[in-house]
Amino acid sequence: MNGPLREREDAHALLAAEAERARAGAGRLVLLRGASGTGRSALLEAAAAHAARLGLRVLRTRCSPEDTALPFSSVLHLLGSVPEFADFGPGGDDRGSAARLWRLLRSYADEGPLMVAVDDVHLADEASRRWFVEAARRVDRLPVLLVATERSQYDIDPRPTGLSHALSPSAVRTHTLAPLTGPASARLVRAAFSTASDRWTADCVRAGAGSPLLLRALLDDLDGAPPPTAVPRTCAALYPGSYPAAVSWWLDSAGPATAEVARTLAALETASGTGPGSGPTTGRTTDAPTTSAPTTSDPTASAPMAPEPTNPDPTTTRPTGRGPTSLDPTSLEVTSLDAMATGLTGTDASATEALAALVADASGADPARVSGWFTAMTRLGVLRPDADGRPRYAHPLLRDAVLSGWAPARRQDAHRAVAQAMLRRGDHLDAVARQLLGSAPAGLPWALRVLRDAGSVAARESRPEDAVRYLRRALQEPLPDDLRQRLLTELGSLEYASADTPAGIPRLAEALDLPAQPRDQVRTAIALGTALVGRGEVRTAVEVLRGLEARLAAHPDLARALQTASALLSDQDQTVRREAYRWLTDTAERSPELVGASGQALLVRYAATAGDLPAREAMRRLRTLLTEPADPLAEPFLLGTAAAVAQWADELDEAERLVERGLAGQHPSLLHPMEQALLDTRWDIAAARGAYATVLAERPEAARRTGNGPANADAHTLLALVETGRTAEARRLADTFDLRDTPDSWELNRFLYARGVLRFTEGDVAGALHDFLECGRRQSARAVLSPVVTPWRSAAAECRLVLGNPQEALALATEELRLARVWDTPRTMGRALRVLGRATRGRRGLELGEEAVAVLRDSPAEAELVSSLLAHGVQLTAVGERGRGRDHLREGAERAERLGSVRLLTYAEHALRSAGGRRTTPAHTGSGALTGSERRIAELAAEGRTNTEIAKLLHVARRTVETHLTSAYRKLGIRRRGELRGVLEDDVPRHRAG
Repeated sequence: MNGPLREREDAHALLAAEAERARAGAGRLVLLRGASGTGRSALLEAAAAHAARLGLRVLRTRCSPEDTALPFSSVLHLLGSVPEFADFGPGGDDRGSAARLWRLLRSYADEGPLMVAVDDVHLADEASRRWFVEAARRVDRLPVLLVATERSQYDIDPRPTGLSHALSPSAVRTHTLAPLTGPASARLVRAAFSTASDRWTADCVRAGAGSPLLLRALLDDLDGAPPPTAVPRTCAALYPGSYPAAVSWWLDSAGPATAEVARTLAALETASGTGPGSGPTTGRTTDAPTTSAPTTSDPTASAPMAPEPTNPDPTTTRPTGRGPTSLDPTSLEVTSLDAMATGLTGTDASATEALAALVADASGADPARVSGWFTAMTRLGVLRPDADGRPRYAHPLLRDAVLSGWAPARRQDAHRAVAQAMLRRGDHLDAVARQLLGSAPAGLPWALRVLRDAGSVAARESRPEDAVRYLRRALQEPLPDDLRQRLLTELGSLEYASADTPAGIPRLAEALDLPAQPRDQVRTAIALGTALVGRGEVRTAVEVLRGLEARLAAHPDLARALQTASALLSDQDQTVRREAYRWLTDTAERSPELVGASGQALLVRYAATAGDLPAREAMRRLRTLLTEPADPLAEPFLLGTAAAVAQWADELDEAERLVERGLAGQHPSLLHPMEQALLDTRWDIAAARGAYATVLAERPEAARRTGNGPANADAHTLLALVETGRTAEARRLADTFDLRDTPDSWELNRFLYARGVLRFTEGDVAGALHDFLECGRRQSARAVLSPVVTPWRSAAAECRLVLGNPQEALALATEELRLARVWDTPRTMGRALRVLGRATRGRRGLELGEEAVAVLRDSPAEAELVSSLLAHGVQLTAVGERGRGRDHLREGAERAERLGSVRLLTYAEHALRSAGGRRTTPAHTGSGALTGSERRIAELAAEGRTNTEIAKLLHVARRTVETHLTSAYRKLGIRRRGELRGVLEDDVPRHRAG
């Protein structure tokens, strides 16, 4: 694609003036210097055409390195065929030859004004270069304009001195061609593509790197794919390939040493993903898509967090972009394109020197020369500083074109060399491992160690995708069977956790077939069983565990861990569960020592759900079991089981401690069924407290699901949406799942109950009753009779009352209370008493309602207390005790508002209006208005901890922390984080008094 020369007016004016001077009989040398691709040859051609129009005779030649073996080769090409030089060869009389050639030039000049155009004079043979220098000294009195172009680019290998080095300044006029500015490059783009957007234009300008050659070649390739098609990021998407060919020529002209450094830098960037705000030592950012909206320069920024509009956390403020990385695309035409082309945004010298040392070490170059090359390429626009001041290629397409000339094997060698150099200088483990991803397996012990350690770190930091890449690469190295078995187990676990289930399960199956230590085999079997259950293959999972258990007769502790895992995993299928617990029960009766502490804990949980054991006795047994020494493989089962039972027993603080202890002991790279069980218990605890903000902040998109069915998190989210008045959103979530084809699981039962609550709220009482009864049928088939898991009888009884079937409601409520009295905790008792009171009516019903409120006064289940207050308030109002009834309703309304339950608050306000009362204005400020979760997070923030630190400490998402802090700021009436400590300290006496 040819077009007018941009920003070369000064050069044109100089050449035109010198041409006129030559016509007047006074010659001179004009030396046009510039980097490769800046348009020296095009400018020379334009000057020759102008001279010809003025009547000058034009002699021209283009020097080539192929002609350097023959002295005066460039001059001979310039002056044409000369008979006396027909047999000229090396070793001739240089001085005599030069004189004869000079006389020939004078003879041309005698005929009229002359322009001598020499392109790429730096490639001329030495004899020709000396001749041109001598001619420049002598043309001042001849009508001869001598114009030469010379490459003046900074290369790793220093170039010979330039043509003007030995000349007096009066004998030569030197003009250096600068790179194109951003606006000039943009005009070239829009001349070719008039509909190009600012962003598309800016992408082209960056890829053109201020070089007319590269930019025109790119526009040639893009001619078949005009905007709005995105500018490609790899050369594979370009046709006919003018752009990568131009980049290859540019590298070839720079010499092998410069090309090696350029490609090493490109390989380093490709592996580390350096971008704005990150560098090769962090390696966390990839280039943003060209079609996306402008973003900040934070390389780790993910989806938007919950806002804190009036009190931003200074410890989590994202850095703003630096230089052209954060400019508004609407201003690109005026300023940013220029900045993009020139790269003059300021660099961090120390960062640049460190990067130069790394590239020099990997490529074998001189660090000082590499640093100089970085500076020169940044000024040209080939490189641009990132937010940390490190130079990087101006565009991914340019980087890919630089690499395209390298064979795969050479590129792999470069990645290994960079990794080794980074390791020597002590770079971040993650950055070294990213380089190794692009290298070929070499059996180097240090490489395997780096990949394994980086995988472990990535798993701990919740970066499973990175961990998977590192372990996949580690498995390409030559490994002994035992180590391969461990790596396959970790990789399969991480692949499954990253939603790559098809890849994860075969890896785990392969690992189980490899010879390994028994303990490692158990870990693999448990991981494989967990993955199979997640795919709905419960029986297969149990068979895998039992198959290994049969081979571990000499390792009873390990066999017990497998037994416990089998029983826990069987929870997902009622038939398999019944078989597993029958075996576990029979074994415990015959030989308790064969079951172990974790197995006995599961039997306690089983008895609790079957309605055979009171809460106090269950906790006594579990606390005893927790004091016994536990094998590391079995301890998670014991902790998780104890946490679940403690949550049922209303020991929520103890349950939280057990959950955190259990999660802290989980291996981040290994699948374990108790990890999800512990997370489920944490959801249960939040729901029991009525912490709807916590539930909704921790959305269930990433929760494990059995097959295609809902997870426990989905059920709790559905209930929280209903409670907070977001029924339309709750309906959308409920409709996500087709429960007709969902495999049997306890999560399905929990979701049926939640959907029943939604239907009841929507007014579909018959549909709600169907869901509650179906939940109960499935629960009973699993021998889960106690209301500790799902209070379906109470919910069904309320539906029966609304539908006008009081006798059936009374039967359900009576049975619920009987089972609740066995478990004997405030939550189950209060709920059962409330519903039975409504079903019983009369004075006895009032007594039951009053007892429900009294029982729940000391319970952490705030939502149940609110429901009982409201139910009893309605009862009192109905029998004429309006004063007491309104007091209960007002208290229930205030508690509902503090809890954030829109559903209960709406009901309370409606009941108050029906009772002829109205709410008093409550004071919902101060620490007394905070929920338990809000208070814990606010106190940690007041201690100076960042949102990220709080999230890690409490094992919650950062979004949850921000949501709770935002709510706490509103309730406390403050605007800044720094005000937390004073407000919380001021409110302590009032909070305790309340």
